[in-house]
Amino acid sequence: MIDTDLCRAWLILLRTPGLGPAGLREQLVAHDGDIQCVLDGLRRHAATLPEAARGWLRQPDAARVAADLAWLARPGHRLLCCTDEDFPPLLETIPQPPAALFVAGEPQWLLYPQVAIVGARAASLSGRAHARAFAQALGRAGLVITSGMADGIDGAAHLAALDAGVPTVAVIGTGPDRVYPRKHHELARRIAAQGAVVSEFPPGTQARADHFPRRNRLLAGLSLGTLVVEAGLHSGSLITARLAVEQSREVFALPGSIHNPLARGCHQLIRDGARLVETASEIVEVLVPAAIALGRELASRLEDTAALSPPAPMDAASEALLDALGHAPTAIDELADRTGQAVAGLTSALLLLELEGKVEALPGNRFQRLPD
Repeated sequence: MIDTDLCRAWLILLRTPGLGPAGLREQLVAHDGDIQCVLDGLRRHAATLPEAARGWLRQPDAARVAADLAWLARPGHRLLCCTDEDFPPLLETIPQPPAALFVAGEPQWLLYPQVAIVGARAASLSGRAHARAFAQALGRAGLVITSGMADGIDGAAHLAALDAGVPTVAVIGTGPDRVYPRKHHELARRIAAQGAVVSEFPPGTQARADHFPRRNRLLAGLSLGTLVVEAGLHSGSLITARLAVEQSREVFALPGSIHNPLARGCHQLIRDGARLVETASEIVEVLVPAAIALGRELASRLEDTAALSPPAPMDAASEALLDALGHAPTAIDELADRTGQAVAGLTSALLLLELEGKVEALPGNRFQRLPD
């Protein structure tokens, strides 16, 4: 059940001309995170704002705001605000973090360890095959597959994750109710059902060239690392990789033939310091420590909220993992040997158990079962 008044205040401010995510975040800090106080305060001091902002705050487009609320009222839709406890913590560390995200699907996947897989829209058949193979292997290792739902490498990575039954997140450059390219309507529907479609832009926003670099910063920011499969020297995927580096994230690149123009961007990334990888296990090995650190940060951040939530029923997989863990402190590598599961996958499962108060993370990448 959404709080209509609070959502309306958020929607009005998110659409206020010239305010932007940075301006809205500054106002939230000044008003102790109270969005209604932010709206009231800006209206009181509207004379200091540009004319477009004054006009909008004085008389917002009622039909547009009503359409936004109608979109949010549908099942599986969410406005995830930077003041929410489950807002992705990785986005708080990037330059120009968003103030809110529109999500179609399950927002919890934004808290899991993610790896971005990006590359050329006009990808070769071998490039698409590589994207599929890496997406499935990384997904089965416990990493959420994140991409931009574009043609080529993006679409291949999403589809491979869906077909393997693992979650995938699409970060898009339009409103959450728009699909670009249009042929990906069925793909978007499947992603929302098995993962999440995420946008910084409000409903109704059409595709524009300047939206995609903004989208790319979120794509890189949500992920612990970015894998570039194929890219020309002027590919937008290189922008995502550069943003990942600026955000202190890992960048991986697949090498290719010197005769393939779509390998040149990857070769340039490798020359610039990206990790050359040939197998998914190389990526998993690098990202596991960051995934564990993320899990611990989330457990600490959500501890109070989780304590107030009713306990969820345990499923068989969680029971089996607790049995394997036992009651003594156990290193995650040893737990992997006991269960036969990949370390990255165990990290995600242990994160959920930690948030439910059933497991405690200890120094040295060890975990211990807590008394019932």
